[in-house]
Amino acid sequence: MRREHSSSTAGKTIGTGLAAMTAAILAAACTGSSSDSTASSSGGANSNTSTSSSSSSSSGSGATTAAAWTTLGTRAAPSQPGTSITSNAGAKWVDYNPATLYPKTAQQNIQYITMPDGTQLAAYLTLPADASGAAVAGKFPTVLIQTAYNGGDSQLEGGATGAALGGADPYMVEHGYAELVVDVRGTGQSTGSWEAFGADEQSDYGNVVDWVTQQSWSNGNIGVYGVSYLAITAIITAAQDHPAVKAAFPIVPIGDGYRDIVFTGGQINDTFIPFWLGLVSVLSLTDPTLLTNPQIGVPAVLEHIESAAAEFQVPTILEAFAQDPSTAYDGSFWAIRSPLENDAKINVPTFIVGGLHDLFQRSEPLSYETIKTQTTTKLLIGPWTHLEAALGQGLPADGVPVLDHIELQWFDQYVKGLSVGAAQQPNVTQYVSGYDHYVTATDWPNPQVQAQRLYMRGDKTLSTTAPAAGEASNLVLQEPLNGICSISLSQWTAGITGYIPLPCETDDNTAELLDVIYQTAPMTQDSYFNGPIEADIWISTTASDAGLSVRVDDVDNSGNAVALTNGIQTASLRAVDASRSRMLDGQMIQPWHPFTQASVESVGAGNIVMVPVEIFPTSAMIAQGHRLRVAIGASDLPQGIPPIPTLLDSLLGALTIYSDADHPSSVVIPVVPAAALNGD
Repeated sequence: MRREHSSSTAGKTIGTGLAAMTAAILAAACTGSSSDSTASSSGGANSNTSTSSSSSSSSGSGATTAAAWTTLGTRAAPSQPGTSITSNAGAKWVDYNPATLYPKTAQQNIQYITMPDGTQLAAYLTLPADASGAAVAGKFPTVLIQTAYNGGDSQLEGGATGAALGGADPYMVEHGYAELVVDVRGTGQSTGSWEAFGADEQSDYGNVVDWVTQQSWSNGNIGVYGVSYLAITAIITAAQDHPAVKAAFPIVPIGDGYRDIVFTGGQINDTFIPFWLGLVSVLSLTDPTLLTNPQIGVPAVLEHIESAAAEFQVPTILEAFAQDPSTAYDGSFWAIRSPLENDAKINVPTFIVGGLHDLFQRSEPLSYETIKTQTTTKLLIGPWTHLEAALGQGLPADGVPVLDHIELQWFDQYVKGLSVGAAQQPNVTQYVSGYDHYVTATDWPNPQVQAQRLYMRGDKTLSTTAPAAGEASNLVLQEPLNGICSISLSQWTAGITGYIPLPCETDDNTAELLDVIYQTAPMTQDSYFNGPIEADIWISTTASDAGLSVRVDDVDNSGNAVALTNGIQTASLRAVDASRSRMLDGQMIQPWHPFTQASVESVGAGNIVMVPVEIFPTSAMIAQGHRLRVAIGASDLPQGIPPIPTLLDSLLGALTIYSDADHPSSVVIPVVPAAALNGD
């Protein structure tokens, strides 16, 4: 039986309105016109025509046209007019899996690369080998991997797990590549102190590249690769524009250290970040050179202990919870650790892999969007958490090959210089929740996307019609423990808890028991959403500050709420820099919060304020008969908790969510014609 909303008549009106809106967008896409009067002078989002280059690739060589949106800015640069790539339409995935060139691989003894300040970086080299296992003499292109997870330990793991942590991938070596894994300073078996992408570490990346080019086994051409931390080192290295680096293949790279994960919405990530800092610390103590080479091993381990306890890991966590301004607010500490600030400098072909529920879900498409204007760039986003993305779980599917094959094709094309069709693979491939298939497009944001604002009405419906005067408000208890069992727990533990079959991690109803729930009537036709979402929530609180959690769900005929995406935001950090925020069809759809100490705006008990909440991008189809739900709460513990002073200001309060003509709480969603799911 279909579960009808309690306000049946209003709900049916909303469903009809959404259907009409979707149909209008589809009509605009088919006719090449736009009904939005705020679209740019060169045409609305659906009036783009291809100006593709002869390569038919996603690149910065003129294969772009003006679009009805702006990009999201960075600390260093404001938003820019958006561009849409419309070339390479209709591209289909082709699996690339040539025969191996060498039957075996040969791991070489550990060696050390000396940095200008004397720091010794441990390096682990694997070369192609003959049938006897002996390394083949010759010069090879190099896959460079720089890790914080002890490359020596990763070598022992082997296979996909070892490669994800930083071990050499036998598949690539057998296809004619040398693979060099390097422990970044202060980690693994390297000496020095670790500061997680600090200036000294980033300087090391270029020195390592120089060293590689001088080795007898190197032909001077390098591809940078890695998963997670290793992907971040790869993308930062690519931005340094060293002539030896020819291509990049980062899997789940961060974009903005502050906004993506550590202080999302101004709240500390209390699940993954402490675990991650501890993981790096522990792996840095499992150093066999304590026994095999104590002259290096003993000082290295002592340095690692001192760094963790007194210099970086422990002090950073304590400062964050104490709301120390140098870490709790955005500034130079975070800017240097945010690759998005320098992605515009990347000029080598780059393939980015991300996940719909990844730790860095926010920035993976942003990185693509920045790099695509300079060079050939591709984006693949699966239905993955962090660990699932690292392994390319579920591939091949819908024609999308396994990640090893994609990586090999990318590097064969751009590092070896072969003509193997990498540029002709689809520009953007995303898994669409609800449709449950991978879908290709010429670009992200989708060239056909349009903004639609839905209002949160007093009767808890979502409507395209703004609320009237006097509509009811709704209350939420301010407590910090919500979301303990939800998709958030799986996402922000990097997917670890996702391997435990907990129903509340796949159905948001439990997580939303204390939330205010707004939803549409059953959809009268399939509706497709793709991109970032903004919720503009009018609130007041009986406390002096508040947090907001916004969840977006697909609710099926049985009432199961499948989590699509979410956002959190501290009310006192609600200030928005409009010059850096993303606009779509004249509406803000992705706010850029400064998160500086100077941007703090008091809330105060009883004051009504509007809090813009950034909701991370998603790709989803709400099927005919399903409902779109937006749930508003006061916390999402697995994703974040305020620093202690702000937490104390937010406890024991009641949050009022307003839905009237003067305070029209709403959500702006990115709508794409459902026909695009079929390549139309």
